Amino acid sequence: MSCFAKEYEFLTEIGIEPRNYGSFVDGYWKGSGSVVSSVNPANNKPIAEVVEASSQDYEEGMQACFKASKIWIQLPAPKRGEIVRQIGDALRSKLEYLGRLLSLEMGKILPEGIGEVQEVIDMCDFAVGLSRQLNGSVIPSERPNHMMLEMWNPLGVVGVITAFNFPCAVLGWNACIALVCGNCVVWKGAPTTPLITIAMTKLIGEVLEKNSLPAAIFTSFCGGAEIGQAIAKDTRIPLVSFTGSSKVGLMVQQTVSQRFGKCLLELSGNNALIIMDDADIKLAVRSVLFAAVGTAGQRCTTCRRLLVHEKVYNSVVDQLLEAYKQVKIGDPLEKGTLLGPLHTRASRENFEKGIKVIKSQGKSSQVVRIIESKGNFVQPTIVEISPSADVVKEELFGPVLYVLKFKTFEEAVEINNSVPQGLSSSIFTRSSDIIFKWIGPQGSDCGIVNANIPTNGAEIGGAFGGEKGTGGGREAGSDSWKQYMRWSTCTINYGSELPLAQGINFG
Repeated sequence: MSCFAKEYEFLTEIGIEPRNYGSFVDGYWKGSGSVVSSVNPANNKPIAEVVEASSQDYEEGMQACFKASKIWIQLPAPKRGEIVRQIGDALRSKLEYLGRLLSLEMGKILPEGIGEVQEVIDMCDFAVGLSRQLNGSVIPSERPNHMMLEMWNPLGVVGVITAFNFPCAVLGWNACIALVCGNCVVWKGAPTTPLITIAMTKLIGEVLEKNSLPAAIFTSFCGGAEIGQAIAKDTRIPLVSFTGSSKVGLMVQQTVSQRFGKCLLELSGNNALIIMDDADIKLAVRSVLFAAVGTAGQRCTTCRRLLVHEKVYNSVVDQLLEAYKQVKIGDPLEKGTLLGPLHTRASRENFEKGIKVIKSQGKSSQVVRIIESKGNFVQPTIVEISPSADVVKEELFGPVLYVLKFKTFEEAVEINNSVPQGLSSSIFTRSSDIIFKWIGPQGSDCGIVNANIPTNGAEIGGAFGGEKGTGGGREAGSDSWKQYMRWSTCTINYGSELPLAQGINFG
């Protein structure tokens, strides 16, 4: 490939070429690994080529990143915040191009692609304010002429391994906060979304260069599992943030724990939305559609289990089936498209295999038609099934919605909590009593517990993450910044006596 097809020419505006190096090492682009093609999931045609990172590229990059961390930690936090503010402005200036690339490469519809890049910009703004609020505490000491206080200091280097479904938002949740906390960042993007990794990195690198700072403060690699394994094993990286499946996340955690490192895990979700008999049904149905079909069911917060009270069950299912018939499936870049393709051909094949298993366990399924296409398009599917069916406990990463019937609130909570995952959950009801039970100790066991809104659409001001098989990590808002720092309790004696040594003559 020597030049782009006309529909891809916009990529040159964000530094993407027909052939790209995929390692940003000490301010230079290089690559000596495998050559891969980034593929458009709407037609499975290549967009551009990328030369992935090799083990040697990784080591060179990490040496430079570790060295740069000694400089970055010396900058006052508000000055680090100023750099992150400039990164936000750089992303803002290329918002439409980046959003279009994200939709093109990942397959989510254009409003979601632009919205995801905007979320990184918003995280930059959030982190700028945070850079002046990295506060500790002063603690009363029980000893005279002593003071106790807490100190928060940078870890050094933070590793960020992101997934294809949110190829830049998850970076923003981690990197923006890690940077203002005084850490350098080493980023491994998903192997199937290398172009967004390169485009984001180029903009960040330009900001560092403009401020005469070491470019290695932000180091990134395009590559496969071997680069992720290197990050997990690397003792120079005290904290590894990993987003992906529970199976792989457990392996990452075990590897990092063997060297006494810390892990921040954002893993699988099997999220339930409960509709009580007093719910606003129209609001609930719209929310279910948004939560179950959006991003072709490839969000970790996708609604996968719909729990409906027996009194309103038939009404809800009828309205939902009618709404599903109106979903426009097609090119994610075209206006009006609600459902784009699955991300890869393998994803489509797994979906089709999963539907066969589901049919053998479900009472009925609503599959309108098989979509014949060169792309990875699938039909969003509704399955009426028993809560005890084995397949309900698993996460099929696609637009499949299990519909389950219940009689009481307590039964709904039990079903909600019965799966290994614990990310997001929501209930639709007009009862304040039920809402407060739902968010309390006898309610949902998830990290995200909503009422009268979908399971997805989390805001950056609150910490994002889940319990159990979801990994227990928290990213973005609230106190999540504390994970990117080390915490010391300091005692200072400003007197001339040591209370525990009174009565001892030291000569």
